[in-house]
This record gives sequence, structure tokens and C-alpha cells, in this order.
Amino acid sequence: MSGIEIASLNKSWATFNAVQDVSFTVEAGTLTVLLGPSGCGKSTTLRLIAGLEGATSGAIRIGGRDVTNEPPARRDLAMVFQSYALFPHLSVAENIVFGLKVRKVPAAERARRLQRAVDILGLSHLLDRKPSQLSGGQQQRVALGRAIVAEAPVCLMDEPLSNLDAQLRHEMRKEIRSIQKSLGMTMVYVTHDQIEAMSLADQVILMRNGRIEQKATPSELYLRPATSFAARFIGTPPMNLVELADGADGAVVKGTNGPALVEGRGAGLLLGVRPEEIRIASTGIVPAIVQSIDYHGADSILECLVGDQLLQVRVEGVRRHAVGDPVGLEWKPEAMHVFDRETTRRVERKVLVTADGAGEVPALRAVK
Repeated sequence: MSGIEIASLNKSWATFNAVQDVSFTVEAGTLTVLLGPSGCGKSTTLRLIAGLEGATSGAIRIGGRDVTNEPPARRDLAMVFQSYALFPHLSVAENIVFGLKVRKVPAAERARRLQRAVDILGLSHLLDRKPSQLSGGQQQRVALGRAIVAEAPVCLMDEPLSNLDAQLRHEMRKEIRSIQKSLGMTMVYVTHDQIEAMSLADQVILMRNGRIEQKATPSELYLRPATSFAARFIGTPPMNLVELADGADGAVVKGTNGPALVEGRGAGLLLGVRPEEIRIASTGIVPAIVQSIDYHGADSILECLVGDQLLQVRVEGVRRHAVGDPVGLEWKPEAMHVFDRETTRRVERKVLVTADGAGEVPALRAVK
């Protein structure tokens, strides 16, 4: 198996820096997701790994071999594109083995690899059909088939599920993860969809403006976001970020007189709490007023005004609250995250009084 090492990778066009000082390692046999909003540099990074773009500076190593200046054909990898890129005049079988025919792989070997791929993907009954006769999910399976028959140790995927509906995306996510594990592929997967990233990845590389915002496992990214951007990008609804202000005994939610939630000054800081971590209780020590209710079926999202800051609260099903109701909010100490508003970085501050009535707890340590 082949791992991937990216070292100080940069890509620029004229004055535009698409990828800036990106470094990370993909361990052999694991799945890494490049995640971020449109224009963050994730697809450009993938194209640099594939050799479809030339790096301005930096190094790319696959299986310990420097391939920075090698053409795509010499990088020993397969790629699945967003558009599927199927030949409309060829059958499913011909599409899957097309690359093998170009590389003059013997017919017997092509047949063996084809049979293996269609058995894995459940395409045996579709081999004679043309792409126009297939559903979106079936076309995606054909594209995956081409990657499987290549038998390359590394597979790159560029938003392969974005053209599918929600149900098909869910099914294909499970299928891709199963294939990756069973074949032991080293996979790099690009998406802007946090659900895909969290459900698929061994490692998530969250990118913003061409740079890496945070490298972490899905659980680390959710539980310990390194920046306010990471905190808001992961989670649905996103994490609440409210401004803090200076209070008599510590930092308070802006627009309130307390209680003090964080030690020291609050000016310039943001307090983060996820909607699912907040509970509504008559004894909650943070008073709020319900501003709106968004019913989702299994749960509802309440938007509550605390001082002059809005917090979203996720509650189960339909609760007996109406717009304008006064409520109390509480949460556990470990649910609190503190960020510097200017740098966006996580900072170290001690929780003084939490909304569930606990006393002091260990400091929230900065993530380097």
C-alpha cells in the first residue's frame, strides 16, 4: 500500500494563491477528506496530487517516491470525477475496461479485473447498457468500477456524489467506504458536504482560503474545533458563537449583566456552544426569550435572545414553547468553547460559572 505525503505545497496563478503552504500526510490504507467551502483550494490540492496541475512549489510523495514533477500516468493512482466522465457510445463493460485497453493489458487480465469490479459493485446485469440507460447511482458505480479495475493503490475522488439525490448519496457513501476498506485503498476524497466528511473520513483536512484550517479526526473536529470557522462549519445547525463583554466578575454574554461565564475580560472573545448541547430548564441561569421556532419533525430549533445575542437551541420533537416565552438555558462545562474574535483561534480561559450551576472547571486549552 502507498501513503501520500504533501509538504509545503503551493499553487499560484499570477497574483492569486489558490493553495498556500499546505502540508499533510495520508497514511496507507486510510481515507482522508479534503473539506471546505467553494473556492477554498481543496479541488486544486487534489488536482496537484493527481498531476493535473503543476505545483508552484512544495513536494508530493506517493509511496515514498517524489512525484511532484511526474505526469499523471506515472503516479500509480486512479481518479473518480464529479461528472463521471463516461463515454456515451460505449457499454458499461467497455467503459470500465477502457483504460486497461489503452494500456494494452491482456484480454484475459481485463476480463478478470472486470468480473471482480462488477461483482463488488453489483453491475453484472448492466454490462451491455449504455450510460444514457443508467440512473445517476448506476453511472457513479461505473465510474467507481474504472477505479477498481485499475488496481492502483491510491484513489482520488473529486466530489463524486454531488450530482445524486440525498438518498443515493447516503447509499453511495456506505458503498465507497466499504470498497475502500475491503480493497485497502489509500483514498483522498474532496467534498464541501460536512456529512460526507464526518461519515467517511479517518482524517479530515478542513481548508479555507487556500490554507489548512484544521487537521483532525471527525470526532476531534466536532469536539475541539481549533478556530471559530471550524466551529461553525461543522455541525447542523452550526455552533452558536456569541460575543462576550466585560462583567463585574468576569466575561458575560454581551448585552447582559451576568452571570459571569468565563474568567477575566470578555471583550474581543466569542463563546461557542452547540445547539444540541443547550437544555431548556426553568432553573437555567442564563435567561432568554424565544424569538422563533423552526419545526423539523424529530426535533425543533428554537432561536432565543440572550442579551443582544441570538442562540439556537435544538430540542426534541414539539415542545410547549411559543414565540415570546421566557426560558432558562443551561449546558455542561465541557460544551463551552472560547475563541479570539480577531484571530479566530481557540484560546485558553477558565470557566467560572457554567449554566448548569457547576463551579470552576479546568481551563479550555488552546489548540496549536
